[in-house]
Amino acid sequence: MTVRPLVKHTLVKKRTKKFIRHQSDRYVKVKSNWRKPKGIDNRVRRRFKGMYLMPKIGYGSATKTRHVCPDGFKKFVVHNVKELEVLMMQNRTFSGEIAHATSARTRKAIVERAQQLNIKITNANARLRSEATD
Repeated sequence: MTVRPLVKHTLVKKRTKKFIRHQSDRYVKVKSNWRKPKGIDNRVRRRFKGMYLMPKIGYGSATKTRHVCPDGFKKFVVHNVKELEVLMMQNRTFSGEIAHATSARTRKAIVERAQQLNIKITNANARLRSEATD
């Protein structure tokens, strides 16, 4: 039995294109990662027509759908079995994600406990080795 989210809102993104840095297409040394232009004569900062758009607060996601994954759950990073207990009452809103540095033995214990508590784990199959029978 799979866990379904309590409510699944449609995710609406106001802008899907990345904001790129001014003149990053012109020079290799200027990376495309966004930096706010600070120059006194800068066309992008002065918002001239035809220039790159700058990030604004209005591009933010709706509060109901912020940090929500496409499956309808919000992520919660779990390092051990005890941290999984936090999600017990929130299993229809949050899904667990096992932390990167967690050992294979702890991962196995987390996945087993999550099945008992009916909690969805996003990366349950990571570092999972099937035992070879001789």
